[in-house]
Order: sequence, then C-alpha cells, then structure tokens
Amino acid sequence: MSTATATAQAASPAAITGSVDTTIDTYVATWNETDPLRRRAGIAAAWVEAATYRDPVMASDGPAGIDAMLAGVQAKFPGFVLKRTSRVDAHNGTCRFTWSLGPAAGPSVVEGVDFCALAPDGRLASVVGFIDKAPS
Repeated sequence: MSTATATAQAASPAAITGSVDTTIDTYVATWNETDPLRRRAGIAAAWVEAATYRDPVMASDGPAGIDAMLAGVQAKFPGFVLKRTSRVDAHNGTCRFTWSLGPAAGPSVVEGVDFCALAPDGRLASVVGFIDKAPS
C-alpha cells in the first residue's frame, strides 16, 4: 500500500468517527468511575490539559477541575450511571451526543445533550452540555 493510500485511509470518516467514539466512550466512563486514580487516567486520555466543561449548573477547567466536578456529581447522585443514549454525530472537529443519568437499573432522572470541540489529537478541548430533563 502506498503512503498516500495509507494516509487517506487513516483520515477516512470511518477512522475519524471511530476515534471520536473512543474519546466519547472514555469521557462517559469517567463520569461513572468512582476510583479517583482510574477516573484521572480516563480524564487524561479523553481531555486535553486546557479543557473546559460548561453546562447550566456546573463549570470546570482542566483535569483537576473536571475530576472535582465528576466526584461532586457522584457524591450528589450515588449509584447513578451516565449512559450515552445516541450515536456520536461528528464533523469538522466537533461532535454531539445525547445522554441520561439515573440509577443503573431504573429510569433516567436527568437527560441532555453534549456538544464537544475536539483538539487536533482527537481528545476533548471543550464540552458544552444542555439539560433537557431534570428533577423538579
């Protein structure tokens, strides 16, 4: 295979989408990881150092801020699980997907959509979340 063919295949939409799916699956897993060391390793794998997170009720910057935010959500909602509920739709260095948060075996309590900007290496540069369903 020529170098040009290998480069074209590496940059194909399927290759890019697979990479984005991996990043988003790692991101979602960090929301559910209660072991601080494993959670921080997941954050390092999914996010760039200067990453930002914003939603209507929370904001955090960088790995330490994101880690503290996730630990806070876990403390507020013990036993809840974040699940991706849609495919990851990606293009031009951005992606979006829907998610739910609730008991592992029960109905969701919170639902929303995240819009993500991706760094050149495929990790998350920023996430902006919108909440579509929340407890009254």
